[in-house]
Amino acid sequence: MFEMVAFYIFSFLTIVMFLITVMSKNVLYSLSSLAAGMIFISAFFFLLDADFLGVVQIVVYTGAVMALYAFGMMFFDSIKDVKESVINPKITFVLSGLIALVIVAVFAAPIIADNISAYYPIHKEYGNIQDVGLVLFTKYLIPFEVAAVMLLVAMIGGIILAGKKMDVSITTMPEDEIDAYKHMIEETKDKRWH
Repeated sequence: MFEMVAFYIFSFLTIVMFLITVMSKNVLYSLSSLAAGMIFISAFFFLLDADFLGVVQIVVYTGAVMALYAFGMMFFDSIKDVKESVINPKITFVLSGLIALVIVAVFAAPIIADNISAYYPIHKEYGNIQDVGLVLFTKYLIPFEVAAVMLLVAMIGGIILAGKKMDVSITTMPEDEIDAYKHMIEETKDKRWH
């Protein structure tokens, strides 16, 4: 019974977060909801008693989304378009708190309850992490290595592309040149937007 309720709650939350990601016109809202959706996906792994995969989902995918988030905030001045218009902040605060309490209760219920067991429990002689390692480094070794090479190429390409845009190093400039450079950038932004 608990698994069914938790599955429907996390399914609804995941779909809502990804709908916000797709429908929002603001980078800040899209990336925040994408990170929340990735965290809610990890709940499915925890429900299946695959704790290692749940933690990997949070650390790797949500960490990657947070890196994307940081790059998005750096390259696009997306916060300037955010104009919050909360009609009643008390209701928003109370609803956010209630939703957070429901999520904490759903996550904490398996820890407290003793009668919940996974459909596919881990092996007695070796644990869940060893299961993942055996499958990953035997059956899926070649795709794993190809994905690692692709990520390495993407990282090197990102470093090269970011390096080409940096004509001036602000860290080596004196203070008065930094102020003049900031003023010049603001003038070019104003000309571009008008």
